[in-house]
Amino acid sequence: MRNVSILGSTGSIGRQALEIVRRNPDRLSVCALAASTNIVLLEEQIREFAPALVCVFDEKKAKELAENIKDLKTKVVTAMDGLIECACTEPADTVLVSVVGMIGVRPVIEAIKAGKDIALANKESLVTAGHIIMPLVKEKGVKLLPVDSEHSAIFQCLRGEESSKIEKILLTASGGPFRGKTAKELETMTAADALKHPNWSMGSKITIDSSTLVNKGLEVCEVKWLFDVDPDNIEVVVQPQSILHSAVQFSDGAIIGQMGIPDMKLPIQFALLYPERCDLSDKRVDLFELKSIYFEKPDTETFRALPLAYRALRQGGNMPTVYNAANEEAVAAFLKGGISFGTITDSIEDAMSKIGFIPDPSLEAILETEKETRAFVRDRNR
Repeated sequence: MRNVSILGSTGSIGRQALEIVRRNPDRLSVCALAASTNIVLLEEQIREFAPALVCVFDEKKAKELAENIKDLKTKVVTAMDGLIECACTEPADTVLVSVVGMIGVRPVIEAIKAGKDIALANKESLVTAGHIIMPLVKEKGVKLLPVDSEHSAIFQCLRGEESSKIEKILLTASGGPFRGKTAKELETMTAADALKHPNWSMGSKITIDSSTLVNKGLEVCEVKWLFDVDPDNIEVVVQPQSILHSAVQFSDGAIIGQMGIPDMKLPIQFALLYPERCDLSDKRVDLFELKSIYFEKPDTETFRALPLAYRALRQGGNMPTVYNAANEEAVAAFLKGGISFGTITDSIEDAMSKIGFIPDPSLEAILETEKETRAFVRDRNR
């Protein structure tokens, strides 16, 4: 039996992870849950899975939940200290980090220090602090298992292979809801338009990131840290059907890829139960029905956020943090109707030009860069 702590249990990844727990009651047990504000759903999860510990990040909501479940023995904690407590709780074998944003960085680091295996669905942790996290993973001898479908695919393709033989990572992208549109067409796109992803069911922030290709830019940064690959050896390939989830090209020219339906339960289950590969009785890819699979180059002139990510990654230091924080702030404004779609990428580019460069930032410097960048973007877009 593997005990799991789920940070972000009321979000899309967290809910699907709990579905995997339901399907594997003899393999998985929930020892801790964490959410931001959705205490209605969290209470349902508590009553079903009986975790000993839960965190509600919002302190007022935490008090309300504690009152609502006073008939149970579950302990309620709050804020960042509570999130870290859930990440480091003694019974946990694996911590699934599926919170969105840089809020996940400190819990990831502390969980690794506590000797926990990490199932990582929080891109921002590696994007901003990969230079801290990956050496720590090696030092503590824990597993860091990617939950993103693309990184899980790469991880699966590399099982039994020598990393030194990697020639190129082929990181696939669906192209998002605006694939094929011109820059002029994008000027009138609303949040409602951007949230209509053709293949994947995801949270609102990640779906917007997919529409700008920021999501793919963040994933390029993750690939560099997860698999120790130079940015020049990471190629983004648009695969609109989202059937090939990514591939690896080796030094002899061979390409190994991982295919499957666009369903996040597959990579979630693979991470939670690794190295075991268990049954997942959902829909399968029917090659006869599929008939063909095709690929395109990303339009990096229209979707400038992708080359900006490569620029941030090559510069290193705190620039990936600037890229990520500027995007987070701009996306929040876009979802509220405060800025246009194109302003998201403009905000990222301006922040990368204006925020001071730090070559080897500490965790404290990363968090300070985030604050400075967010303030810059807020002021810029007033």
